[in-house]
Amino acid sequence: MTQESQKFVVRTFGCQMNEHDSERISGLLSTEGMTAVDDDTEADVVVLNTCCIRENADNKLYGTLGHLKTWKAQREGRQIVVAGCLSQKDRDGVRGRAPWVDVVLGTHNVHRTADLVREARVIGPITEIFDEAVVDDHVLFPSALPVRRETTWNAWVTIQIGCDNTCAYCIVPAVRGREISRPIDQILDEVAHLAATGVTEVTLLGQNVNSYGRDLALAERRETGSGSARPLFARLLREVGAVPGIRRVRYTSPHPKDMRTDVLEAMAGTTAVCEHLHYPLQSGSDRVLALMHRGYTADRYLERLTEARRLMPDLAVTTDIIVGFPGETEDDFVRTLEVAAEADFDSTYTFIFSPREGTEAATMVEHFVDPAIVADRFERLRIVVERTALRRHEARVGRLEEVVVEGPSKRDPGLVSGRTRHNKLIHFASTEPMRPGTYATVEVIRAAPHFLGGRLVEVLAEALHKVRIPVASL
Repeated sequence: MTQESQKFVVRTFGCQMNEHDSERISGLLSTEGMTAVDDDTEADVVVLNTCCIRENADNKLYGTLGHLKTWKAQREGRQIVVAGCLSQKDRDGVRGRAPWVDVVLGTHNVHRTADLVREARVIGPITEIFDEAVVDDHVLFPSALPVRRETTWNAWVTIQIGCDNTCAYCIVPAVRGREISRPIDQILDEVAHLAATGVTEVTLLGQNVNSYGRDLALAERRETGSGSARPLFARLLREVGAVPGIRRVRYTSPHPKDMRTDVLEAMAGTTAVCEHLHYPLQSGSDRVLALMHRGYTADRYLERLTEARRLMPDLAVTTDIIVGFPGETEDDFVRTLEVAAEADFDSTYTFIFSPREGTEAATMVEHFVDPAIVADRFERLRIVVERTALRRHEARVGRLEEVVVEGPSKRDPGLVSGRTRHNKLIHFASTEPMRPGTYATVEVIRAAPHFLGGRLVEVLAEALHKVRIPVASL
């Protein structure tokens, strides 16, 4: 079987960075003449783009590989590829546990995916893990590679890779490497290209986006002997928001210790930047935040949040909270409940602490919290944050929202699902078919903790595309 006649599936685990890497992998395989399909039964190649943030990610991967062993045996020539953060962390351990895997590659050599699939077909199984990113713009950032996107109106735009922080629970710096910022002109060129193809919403991606440009500024200061070493993220927000055709700008994820007033002012002063801030808290206890090495206190977090809402009164705020970090006491947890209630979040992503080998927190075994206690705390936190979310959603009933259509509702295909500027999911009825990417005005008529219900008022702008965006690169 030639590579040109093969079919492939890419399955993604984890964060938006992984989703964007999967788009690159799909683009690379497509440019080799391979065809994307939706079902393993049709595929000749299955790519698993992995995550290693939590322990269940390992279990999920190796459970999936167990099923794929049978899938591979059913047809000669089938291949299994494991990419992403878990393969970067486990390296030779992937094939040690699953020797039927054909290709293992890491986070720094996504650009090699198609080559490795081709080579493995000839010489047999390959494990190729680079220790650090290849500092070459052609392979370092996604716009230099083919991208096959699943949607037509929105796109990820990587502005930075890696992370220089040392959060005690996080494996990301070990698998993504040091922070490297992409030059502003390259980002703006990609956004302009996307807008020309009909993209109206971009999400700026980085492990710590609001430190974007600090390395660029430091390099310039070393070279010229002058200038500031401050991050450039506020400037980037304004310039991306000014690109013709871009209607919405989002970003993820910022770090509270690096959140500056200039970024909040850029959000408030740039029409295209959406009124939504994902602002990870992780814990409301100063003691636990110090153990986590987060670099801020609960009071500082709340002060910056107050400033954000002063500048943007209609701001929606979401967050991440970890329950059961090693050494967390009942008093620490109560403080988290208090801060979560005071912060008045629109939505909260709550996680039970999961030790990751290679992190400082994984060595704190003697301070691990009893699972039964953690489960109880998790449920208590859920009640608090869902109560807040429902109240904030109820306050939107009767309001008119600009909504971009995402497609039929997954729970009720008779309804249309869309996303507001505040990143809230809203379901509403339409008498006419609505293509994904269409903008409409919708009145909010119902509230639930995790979504809104609405009534279509008018269509503002029809989607420009009827089908998926083709593979493209700059």
